[in-house]
Order: sequence, then C-alpha cells, then structure tokens
Amino acid sequence: MKKIIISEREEGQRLDKFLAKYMDQAPAGFFYKMMRKKNIVLNGKKAAGKEKLRQGDQIKLFLSDETVEKFTGTAGRAPMQKGNIDLAVIYEDAHVLFVNKPAGLLSQKAKPSDVSLVEVITEYLLQSGSLGPEDLRIFRPGICNRLDRNTSGIVTAGKSLAGLQALSLGFKERTFGKYYRCLVKGRVDESAYIKGYLTKDKEKNQVTVKEYPSEGDELIETEYRPVRVRDGYTLLEVHLITGKPHQIRAHLASVRHPIIGDPKYGDRKENNRFKMDYGLSFQLLHACRLEFPQMDSVLASLSGRRFYAEAPELFGKIQEDLMGRIEE
Repeated sequence: MKKIIISEREEGQRLDKFLAKYMDQAPAGFFYKMMRKKNIVLNGKKAAGKEKLRQGDQIKLFLSDETVEKFTGTAGRAPMQKGNIDLAVIYEDAHVLFVNKPAGLLSQKAKPSDVSLVEVITEYLLQSGSLGPEDLRIFRPGICNRLDRNTSGIVTAGKSLAGLQALSLGFKERTFGKYYRCLVKGRVDESAYIKGYLTKDKEKNQVTVKEYPSEGDELIETEYRPVRVRDGYTLLEVHLITGKPHQIRAHLASVRHPIIGDPKYGDRKENNRFKMDYGLSFQLLHACRLEFPQMDSVLASLSGRRFYAEAPELFGKIQEDLMGRIEE
C-alpha cells in the first residue's frame, strides 16, 4: 500500500487528474476501475474521481509496488540537467518564481533534446529543496508567460498548482502590466497606441501584421512611448496589451520601426552593422517590468508591486553608446 498526502502545491485539482499525472502510463479506465474496487481510496472512503483535492487529503493506493512502478513511467524522473545556465531569480515565494531569462534560451522545449527555461527552473527548485524527485510525479513547474528565444527579461513560473493557475488566469485576462524596452530604427517622437491584425504562418514560424482583418486573423494592441531619441534610433518602452506571438517585433516593423538585431522582422543592413560593431546576435528587446494590481488568494503578496529585470550587458552597452547614460 502506498499513501500520498496532498500538499498545498497540489491542492485544487480533481482526484482523477491528479492520478493521471502520478501514474501517467496507466490506461484511461484504470483509475476508475481501481476506485470502484476501493483499491484507490480518498481519506479512507470510496471515491469517484471528481473530488477536488485539498491540502492534507490522503490518497491510498492498494496496489503492488510493481504496478505503481510500471504505470509511473517517466513522471518521477529527474529533469534534464541545466548545463552551465545560471538562473537569475527576481522574486520567489511558496507559490511563484520570477526569473530574468537570458537571450538565446528557449522558454519551452521545441524538441526533446532541448534544454529550456522550464528545465532550468525545475533543476533550480530541486537543488534548492523546494521540490523533491517524488514531487515531480504529481506536479511539474510551469511558466506562465513566454518570451521568444532571443528576447530577454521577466518570465513567471508557478511553483504550486494554485500559483500556476492564478498567474495563468491573470495573463489571460490581461490583469498584469507587461512592459518592454527595445531599440528601434528611426525617430519616434511621440507616444502612440497602435492596433492591427496578425496572421500566423506556422511553417515559417513568422507572422504578418495588417491594417484590416481577414478570416482567422487576431487583433493585436500595442502602446509605446519614446524614452530617448538620438541619431536615427529610438529607445522605446512598450506596453504589451494583447500578447500574441512575435507581436512587438512584427507590430513595430509594420510601422517602419524594426527592432535592432531582429533576424525575422528587422532591417538586414542595420543588423549587419550592429553584428560587425558589437557582435550582436539577438534582438534588442527586453521584458523589463511587470506590474500587479490589488489581488487576493495566493497572489495577495504581489498586490500593487512592480518587478524589474536588468537588461543584458550588451544591450546596456549599445544603449549607452547610442543614447548616453539614462538615469531613471
């Protein structure tokens, strides 16, 4: 017999969903059959699977060790090693983790062999003792906002199911303020709100922004203000309102202000210049600030707070060379 005690990290999910994560190799009907036979019980009683789990609940599995091991599969294995990637932690509590993602690191895996920010975060939580290998059978940390591989800045992750759900809901409902800094070609002398319609090309992993919609297009909304303008370049602060793939990069390019270093939507001549002068290999786009409104539940401690991520050193050097030192 194996006993599982539900912690704060796992509470809030249905029993059947929890079991499906814990023994992810089991056939679909296995858990319901075992619950009918009372080989799986919740708090000593017969369960149906729809029960919402609470902290302190006890699940007992009257199954052989061989059966549990067989159906656990890979769920409890340690994650891929993070290699030489250092994790820059901005904020951490029992439910959430905010980090400063470097340019060049995937937010999530594109293929099985990749090491992404998710693996780096998981390894960090294992090494810090926030998670144990056994915990990975029933909960996997997940990120709640994604950045493109070559975009740096704040990424949020859930350390508990409640934290993961609350953050994900906030981003979905646009509750949080998301702000970026970028260096663009051309003069931008005034703040602006722009909208457009985004079309995805999944094969090329590229988007197009149009003024008027076609079937299947998505509305995008972006605000920006110039921080400093000098010598044909502008340092912009961008407020990302909608948050679609490649939105800032494609939207600014569509109004003739491409981001320096952007290989997909940028100006090739400008990019080559900055590559020659600085060795620049990523777009100068950085998720610099995250703002939270008044909130309750597991995010109450974040109410009214702002979190900042320092830009990459090369971004700072290029900015200072072109714009001078900016005191804020």
